[in-house]
Amino acid sequence: MLQTRFTELVQIRYPIVQAGMAGGITTPELVAAVSNAGGLGTIGAGYMAPDDLRTAIRQVKRLTNCPFAVNLFVETETVASDDEIAQMNRYLDQIRAHLGLGPSPKLDQYTQSFADQIQVVLDECVPVFSFTFGIPPRDVIAQLKQRGIVVIGTATTVNEAIELEAAGVDAVVAQGSEAGGHRGTFLSDVSRSLIGTMALVPQVVDHVSVPVIASGGIMDGRGLIACFALGASAVQMGTAFLACPESGAHALYKQRVLNSTEDATEITWAYSGKAARGIRTQFMERMKGYPGNIPPYPVQNALTQDIRRAAAKQNNPEYMSLWAGQGLRLATRRSAAAVIRDTVEQGLVALHQMTSFKR
Repeated sequence: MLQTRFTELVQIRYPIVQAGMAGGITTPELVAAVSNAGGLGTIGAGYMAPDDLRTAIRQVKRLTNCPFAVNLFVETETVASDDEIAQMNRYLDQIRAHLGLGPSPKLDQYTQSFADQIQVVLDECVPVFSFTFGIPPRDVIAQLKQRGIVVIGTATTVNEAIELEAAGVDAVVAQGSEAGGHRGTFLSDVSRSLIGTMALVPQVVDHVSVPVIASGGIMDGRGLIACFALGASAVQMGTAFLACPESGAHALYKQRVLNSTEDATEITWAYSGKAARGIRTQFMERMKGYPGNIPPYPVQNALTQDIRRAAAKQNNPEYMSLWAGQGLRLATRRSAAAVIRDTVEQGLVALHQMTSFKR
């Protein structure tokens, strides 16, 4: 019924991928529920320590026998001087004081080791591996493919998609500007890479031979069929799963998603130092007044971590990172299985309506 090149590639029933939303949203329960319902669940493992990733993978394996994925952030070069970090910390200390926190903590490490995370993926022989923020070394992709692991990369432009195919990926996520969370841009400036999903997908399809997964603003069966018409072999949905009961998102985060409208998001560098789309917050507004340059990811992400954690404990969503895409008005509290089921059913109805048009 809805079988495509991508469903055949990863051996799933429906061409729906749950986005790898990092930071605790993609619980093993969410990932397994999506996979058990016929989609492809994804562990958002970008911030996970290797041991935690191994535990999560094994928990998912206990909950499902179906294929699932792990998503990681490709390591990027970080250039931030001690003065830039100190200046940012002084500014953030004002926000810390507002939340009742002490001055900035000393940080010895800004991110997890990508090499160590990849080793876990290899050791556990995860069925599908996806990545964003760039392209892993060729030998890493080769090792993954030698284990029979399907490899998926993220592109925000046609040129990025071409580079990913040349590197050996099995499929490409075409991430439109409507998408929530971090931008996967790696070849050019983000401001030049904000291509809408409807414009991006067919252009990527025309320039690569591997299956293309459409991402950005897709929330239901109408979006699924629209992306098929553009040439996509599957869709990736993130915001649609944020408010599901299996989601690990904070309760107030879920509520903001359900109560917000399509014009409530914007792209910001404030939380992590990398461009990401989220619901506007007081933190984002306060950071617009910062007089210097925001340190790049992952430095800024580490510097704001204590603020985001404290805000979550204090039930204060104004200082949490509320990543969401522009389709958030369509989000609901349905279970993950219901999201998959309803998307497929609505898609089939939409497909029937399209094929019954009079010529």
